[in-house]
Amino acid sequence: MKIRIGVGLGAQHGTPDVFADIVDRLEAAGVDSLWLSEFIYSPQVDPFIGMTHALARTARLKVGTGVAVLPGRHPVLVAKQLATLAGLAPRRVLPVFGLRPDRRRERDLFAVPPGRRGAVFDESLHLVRRLLTQDEVTHHGEFFDIEDASIGPRPAKPVDIWLGGSSPAGLCRVGRYGDGWLASLLSPGETRHGRQAIEAAAAEAGREIEADHYGISIPVATDGIPADLLASVRDRRPDADPAELVAASWPDARRMVEGHLAAGLTKFVIRPADPTGSFDDFLHRFTEELLPLQN
Repeated sequence: MKIRIGVGLGAQHGTPDVFADIVDRLEAAGVDSLWLSEFIYSPQVDPFIGMTHALARTARLKVGTGVAVLPGRHPVLVAKQLATLAGLAPRRVLPVFGLRPDRRRERDLFAVPPGRRGAVFDESLHLVRRLLTQDEVTHHGEFFDIEDASIGPRPAKPVDIWLGGSSPAGLCRVGRYGDGWLASLLSPGETRHGRQAIEAAAAEAGREIEADHYGISIPVATDGIPADLLASVRDRRPDADPAELVAASWPDARRMVEGHLAAGLTKFVIRPADPTGSFDDFLHRFTEELLPLQN
């Protein structure tokens, strides 16, 4: 199985003034992929606009969203964006979608009927897939009503759509509808359980997810976990030890990656956790400590 390790950007490195330079350095360093988070109330670039810019100025770098919100976006527009990007940069577009923003104050920006976010997600994903694989789509569902929709040339290679999520319902959704899984803030034991749950849900739905389509995003600090990140992790995972979810050093990051490899994951997004750290230092340690793990 192919082990691949990409880079996510922290808030200080994903801003428009430095983004292009960082993209160029990732391409020159031979990094596999760049992953752009969706934070609205933030200086970071929008993930879809950032993907477009990064793909346009590189020839090898793959670019993904990690993780973009699907419910609250019209699926026809999402499919059009993905088809366009896949046509302009074949095999280098890596969309990952989730149910809701991590930040509570951003959730109102992706409005859906109360209590129906999961159902909207499922119908949206179904529509996106049909639009990316069929010349013309008519759909009359609970949330969307479209007639004879066509978004233009279909991608020559179907676009793999990965999903986030770690709740029982989220893992079941990955198995039933996803092409892969990108987890976050889970221990190796939890990702092993998550993969098993996804495989069971896929088998029940008569599907099979490729064995190397399981991954996780890992924040990496250099001198202990920053206080703001520690508070955020404790808010999202009050049941867990943050030291099992966030790497406090580069040797710790390697240990975590190896643990998740043993759990059956092969794709990794490594992102800086230090709010004031140097990207030069981050990239140097990334290539030194983690790139040798790729095959």
